[in-house]
Amino acid sequence: MLISHDRRRILHFNVSRHPTSSWIVQQLREAFPYDAAPEFLVFDHDAKYGFAVPAAIRSLKITPVRTSMGCPWQNGVAERWVESCRRDLLGQVIALNERHLRRLLAEYISYYHDDRTHLGLGKHTPGGRSPSLPHGRVITRARLGGLHHRYDRAA
Repeated sequence: MLISHDRRRILHFNVSRHPTSSWIVQQLREAFPYDAAPEFLVFDHDAKYGFAVPAAIRSLKITPVRTSMGCPWQNGVAERWVESCRRDLLGQVIALNERHLRRLLAEYISYYHDDRTHLGLGKHTPGGRSPSLPHGRVITRARLGGLHHRYDRAA
């Protein structure tokens, strides 16, 4: 999972039952094609990163920034996203396989970008949702199979 810290947008995600350092390197290549890489990449001390991932990050001309050992608050945006995803989706639905999990996460990311407001963004969404009309009948739109809803006013 790659998250842009400025607007908390999910830049890239994928699912693997057994992520390895070579799989992570491939995900980085897919996430940042054609010199579209950010200046910094923050990640923790998970053993699966090994030596290949930091080397791949540097080869993409990104400065790798590792959080301190046992300090998840140093990457609060990612930790907050994981907790929100667990609470809003994965605590409610059982993923049957990788394909199902990928589909659920894609739907959740769409909900997260377009419908879920964030206090840290001034009650806006990462995708910049336009406000609803000031008057009119309230309509509801089911999200994530009815787990969440979006309320707007109809014209």
